[in-house]
Amino acid sequence: MGLNLEGKKAVVAEVSAEVANAQVIVVAEYRGLEVGQITALRAKARESGVYLRVLKNTLAKRAIAGTHFDGLSDQLVGPLIYGMSADPVAPAKVLQEFSKTSDKLIIKGGVMPNYVMDAAGIKALATMPSREELLAKLLGTMQAPIAKFVQTLNEVPSKFVRALAAVRDSKEAA
Repeated sequence: MGLNLEGKKAVVAEVSAEVANAQVIVVAEYRGLEVGQITALRAKARESGVYLRVLKNTLAKRAIAGTHFDGLSDQLVGPLIYGMSADPVAPAKVLQEFSKTSDKLIIKGGVMPNYVMDAAGIKALATMPSREELLAKLLGTMQAPIAKFVQTLNEVPSKFVRALAAVRDSKEAA
């Protein structure tokens, strides 16, 4: 059963609120997926903080009209599932990983603010490390010089203790 005008306005308002906070929107064709598969995909998306929704393309066009994601309108053809998130890598990763297990989910493309991507661009985006991974690498890089400095400072007393132990052992042997 279709939505009435008030229901459509509510859906557009909800999606517009998500679009306002999003850094990326990824669209994929879900034709042929079973309900259980879509449920698993939604659970995985929820874990990753991705807003995943099946929308009528006309409602999606209204939700993105006048935003930085307006270039996506040309790709909105067929039955599509929309993934969006404040993390620019998360929707691409979730949909790309799921498309590896199910050949019926076909990534069509996506958009970042003022930059439209095709399916290859989304696959490249999915291979990038997530925000958490980048922060962990940055923290490791920042800690490395300090850890090396402490290790160097610790070597002087350690060598002294080893030298004393060697002298003690040589005197005991003699």
